[in-house]
Amino acid sequence: MKREGPGLVPDAAVHKPAWNPELRLLVIPALIYAAWILDIYLLEGRVNLFSRIDPAGVLLYTLVACVLIGTIVPILWIRMSFIAGAVNMFHIGFRSLKRTLAACSGTILIGYILLVIASPFGSDRTAFFNSFLLLLPTAIAAVMVCLTLIGTHVQAYVRASGAIVSVHVGVAVTALAFCFIAVVIAPGAQLQNVFFWFVCIGIVSALFFFAVRDIYATTIVVAGLTVFGMANRIDPSLLHGSTPVVSLSAFIAIAVLVAVHWYFSRNFTTILVPELSESP
Repeated sequence: MKREGPGLVPDAAVHKPAWNPELRLLVIPALIYAAWILDIYLLEGRVNLFSRIDPAGVLLYTLVACVLIGTIVPILWIRMSFIAGAVNMFHIGFRSLKRTLAACSGTILIGYILLVIASPFGSDRTAFFNSFLLLLPTAIAAVMVCLTLIGTHVQAYVRASGAIVSVHVGVAVTALAFCFIAVVIAPGAQLQNVFFWFVCIGIVSALFFFAVRDIYATTIVVAGLTVFGMANRIDPSLLHGSTPVVSLSAFIAIAVLVAVHWYFSRNFTTILVPELSESP
């Protein structure tokens, strides 16, 4: 089978009519985002799932909101954008193993220093780690939807205006997308306490992602910052006890992300075209 990539379009696609850029880069990603937000509200925010851990509810939330709608559906549309040439492996943050290990190692080191200085649970590292595992599937889905899907597609739409404009627009749109996560994940009286925090998460994660371009390191950043913002909404029984379903949910979300990365690495490639000045 012929490999596909941003510069390699299947013969069958040559005769298909081009998608309208607004529909392909803005409308469809926005609809996927809206469906994901609705799922978060129905499966977590409406029932305060994180405040009262229900094993069946956590697993359902992970499989539907974080894996199916938050990872698989976005990646199906991103695949279409790959074929159309709108994004590539660099844009969505899928890098080489060596590059990813370096980015994640540096992120974990800096994160641990910040944790020692200002942990929401004091010196209790177990409470932070358990909270991190609980929120990791949500963080993976948030990175996939808000950054890899929305952020990169908005950047692709305004790319002709230059790198500075595309980065600023990408950061602004990502911050806005994270605002709505706060609305559905902490409805009611608790919203005021987390809204500003999620705006900050959106800005920091967008700046980090567009600078580092590594989906795994960005997920660590988002999950860690979310623990700080959601610490007072997590079931106290989870903080000091082992909950197998939380570990299982985190493992499933990570495994799906790795499988998606493997699929793209096997089936797509980015071809760097040399500058005209470098051509013989």
